[in-house]
Amino acid sequence: MEKTLTIGLTLFLTLCVDIPGAGGQKEGAHGENTQKRSSRSSDTKGGRCSYTFIVPQQKLTGALCLNTQSASTNQSEVAALRAELRRQQEQLEKLRGQLEQEGSLATEVRALRKESSSMNSRIAQLYAQLLHEVIHKKDQALEQQRVENLLLNATTQALQVSSNYRELEKKYGALTSMMSSQNQFIARLEKQCQCRDSTQASLVTTEPPKSQPNVHPNYSSEANEMTNDVQRDQSALPPQQGKTIPSLPTTPANTTDPPFSSFPVTKTPGPWRDCQHVLESGETTSGIYLLRPQSANRLLQAWCEQSQAQGGWTVIQRRQDGSVNFFRTWEQYKQGFGNLDGEYWLGLEHLYWLTKQAQYKLRVALEDWQGRQVFAEYDSFHLEPESDWYRLRLGQYHGNAGDSLSWHNNKAFTTLDRDKDGYTGNCAHFQKGGWWYHMCAHSNLNGVWYRGGHYRSRYQDGVYWAEFHGGSYSLKRVSMMIKPT
Repeated sequence: MEKTLTIGLTLFLTLCVDIPGAGGQKEGAHGENTQKRSSRSSDTKGGRCSYTFIVPQQKLTGALCLNTQSASTNQSEVAALRAELRRQQEQLEKLRGQLEQEGSLATEVRALRKESSSMNSRIAQLYAQLLHEVIHKKDQALEQQRVENLLLNATTQALQVSSNYRELEKKYGALTSMMSSQNQFIARLEKQCQCRDSTQASLVTTEPPKSQPNVHPNYSSEANEMTNDVQRDQSALPPQQGKTIPSLPTTPANTTDPPFSSFPVTKTPGPWRDCQHVLESGETTSGIYLLRPQSANRLLQAWCEQSQAQGGWTVIQRRQDGSVNFFRTWEQYKQGFGNLDGEYWLGLEHLYWLTKQAQYKLRVALEDWQGRQVFAEYDSFHLEPESDWYRLRLGQYHGNAGDSLSWHNNKAFTTLDRDKDGYTGNCAHFQKGGWWYHMCAHSNLNGVWYRGGHYRSRYQDGVYWAEFHGGSYSLKRVSMMIKPT
């Protein structure tokens, strides 16, 4: 097939032919009318010849034929080359497998190194934490040793104080015995004087001095059964046959403020169940009356308040001038103490028997140092027996003083020598009184009477009602009264 080939540029055609032996020869067909320049180069290493034909720019007509005579190949060399190629391929595959295996191992080693580094950091952190805890425990051991030493010192001091307290109790018992003997001696002297002049004594009874506090003269043969330790009770003497005996004039307490009200003499004989019974009997005058609760083989005296809140109130506690110390023992709070015409506590045992005979309500009257008077009433009030530590039972509150006693509801009574509160220490020790303490108090009406209201103390131990001026304000006057509902 003929073709016309036009070449516009100089064409470099390089043909490489493997020719065994000395070399090869390149012939070109139709080379009779064509100018040729050839350059030959030989490669002695491989026995190869290459011919470079430089064809000038010209027009070619017809077919361009190239004749190359293929050299015969050496089969043994080709087989050896193929075998070597396969061996190298096998080695290459083997190396590739080893490389992949080593790569996976290297990856695992890197992961292990990373994990080891994190573990080292974690171990260092744990070691630092352990060291810190060791140091902290060492400090705690030193602090514990110091606290133990302080506790030992405090225990020693407490034992010393307890020993001193027992000595004071012995001295107090001796003084009480001496005072009792003196009272008996005075009673004998009075008896002798009354025998000499009974007419004059009768006049003193009917017209007592107004400047002295008076006591109800309704003494009967049952007066010896009275068990409370209220000071006015100690002056009560049994009457002689058909004769009225005047009461001993008692020395007024060193009060700093006037009492709540005057102290008139009551003339109606008793005893009564309570002050409501006194009011129903026609006695409308506030004063000291002789009471005997039902089902109780005991007599007691109490102040009956007939002028406040329709009257009939039996006063069970009163604070007004700080003349009586309320930091007392369990037995004293049980039997009662103080002055019936001043500050006094009626006694837990008497309260138990009083509130057992009917359903009573409680009224707490409070007065601050600016003259403001408020009250808190509870529609039911009674105490459990001593076997249950005179536990407080309260009803619903109403009033204008705020409710600071319901927090103490269902709590046992606590004194310095009987710790029945829910606090780890003794609330009576910190509050300086006896009360139905919880943890510790929202009210402390048996605390320390401080003058002026706001007080400074290491503890909140004043006469306070938390809802009325707070715990750091000691009230001026306080009274607790009960009455049948």
